[in-house]
Order: sequence, then C-alpha cells, then structure tokens
Amino acid sequence: MIVSINQPAYLPWLGYFDRIASSDLHIVLDHVQFEKNSFINRNRLRTKDGDTWLTIPLATKGRFGSLPINKLEFAQNVPWSRKHWSTIDMLYRNAPYFNSYASVYKDLYACEWTDFISAIKSFLKQYLSDLGINTPIVFSSELNITGCKSELILNLCRSVGAKKYISGPQGRNYIDESSFSELNINIEYQDYKHPRYVQCYPGFQPFMGILDLLFNHGCQSLSILKNTYTLPS
Repeated sequence: MIVSINQPAYLPWLGYFDRIASSDLHIVLDHVQFEKNSFINRNRLRTKDGDTWLTIPLATKGRFGSLPINKLEFAQNVPWSRKHWSTIDMLYRNAPYFNSYASVYKDLYACEWTDFISAIKSFLKQYLSDLGINTPIVFSSELNITGCKSELILNLCRSVGAKKYISGPQGRNYIDESSFSELNINIEYQDYKHPRYVQCYPGFQPFMGILDLLFNHGCQSLSILKNTYTLPS
C-alpha cells in the first residue's frame, strides 16, 4: 500500500496530483491547523502579464491557533465564487480545451457550499475525474488519528496499512525516518520535475493551478504532469 498525505488545497499545482496519481491511497490532511498565506485557500492562474492569485476569503480574524482546516468558514458577504468563475472565464475562454470543461466548472462555481471543506471536496473530486486519476481519497478528520508532525504522519500511515509513504520534499526537515523504519514503512521523497507545456499566452509560467493545464491540454494533462508525454515540437 503506497500512501501520500497532503493538506487540502484550492486549485492545486501539478505536483499535488503527481503524488496522488503515484499512490494507492491519498489522505487529505484536513484536521490540522490552518496556516495563513498557505496554498490551502489560494493559488495562481496564468494571465497575459504573468499570473494572478485567486483566493477564497475565509473568516479567520481572532481564530488563529484554534482553527482546524475542516472547520473553516467563508468570510461573510463576499461573493468569491462568482468572481472567481468570471476571472477564469476571462483568462481561459480561448484555451483549446476550455469548452470541454466550462459547463461543469461553471456549475461548480454556482454551488452554494455551507463551508470551505465542502467546496474543496467538490473541486478535488472534479479535478481527479478530469485528470483520470482513480486513487481513493480519505480525509484525516474521518480517521480520528492524533499526533503532531512526524508522529501524526506515521500514525496515519499505520492506520491504513501503508508500506510506503510518499512525502513532499519538506518532509526531510521533520520526518523521523527511524520510526517509519521500525514499522517497515519505506519513505520516498517527491522531488517533482515540473514539465513545460503550451499555455494561452507567450512564454511559460510554472506552478500554476491545475486548471491551467486542463484547459490547455485536456485529456493529455495527466501524461504531461507525470512527465510521460512529449509535446510536439
């Protein structure tokens, strides 16, 4: 059983999906504390001048330090979803595969979610479907696992019977490898090599949200992000 674990993210970058696609099971780490200025509720999309941030506004004032991700609420009276879809439509309406996905995402952005994690679950399900990734997904808040940092990751891996854990590169800074070795769980660190691909505008901007790849390359997107597809010269 190959397991990967990552915090939820809005418009995740390509490397996020590379880890999921390389796993037999992916755990969304949604019961830990929300970190301000992280990629949990924001990411970038391509513009003719470079890139722009799309951020889901959250009600966080006075709540830091006691704010698990799965309890996040939207900021009141901020119509973010309509604005985000309007921006996406403006940026990508001329992309080669935009029309293949536009109606689905337009409907998604029209949904009235009651909380942040519900929106993230809906988006993640759609991204995975569009990419053709069938890896099962579970949320850590459903597993009732405790611990911090390396201990938490180890406990999650043990709870699902992991034999191999795919960690992000930052895991080298805090994972206690010996504790994993004692349980015969191998660790692989992801050092993602970001592919180049054709975007809507001249030049190339890496580390965009997944919609940038989907709208530009459609069904070839998974092969591109896995670095197994060679673009025509």
